[in-house]
Amino acid sequence: MIVTTTHAVEGKKIGRYLGIAFGEVIVGANFFKDFKAGLTNFFGGRSGAYEEELQRARDKALAEMEARASALGADAVVGMLVNYEVIGSNGQNMLMVTVCGTAVRLETL
Repeated sequence: MIVTTTHAVEGKKIGRYLGIAFGEVIVGANFFKDFKAGLTNFFGGRSGAYEEELQRARDKALAEMEARASALGADAVVGMLVNYEVIGSNGQNMLMVTVCGTAVRLETL
């Protein structure tokens, strides 16, 4: 499946708009990752643990969106957007990753 942030696919014509496809993932960060990230923040540098978790969450959300678009009969998703949000309170934060785009059927130009 083609997934793009643009509103068109080069060399293809959008033949049919099928609706908006979403993918959502909410992940929690465990104590070890929080502790390690805190040390990284204190001493400087990047938090590899959080970066890996973020990448996994984004990949899962994209896969979910693609599956939902495919269920609509799409062969592409255009105008894809990614959104990250921290939810929770009292140190019980979770990361929410959402992706959405327009599911479409393509035609060759």
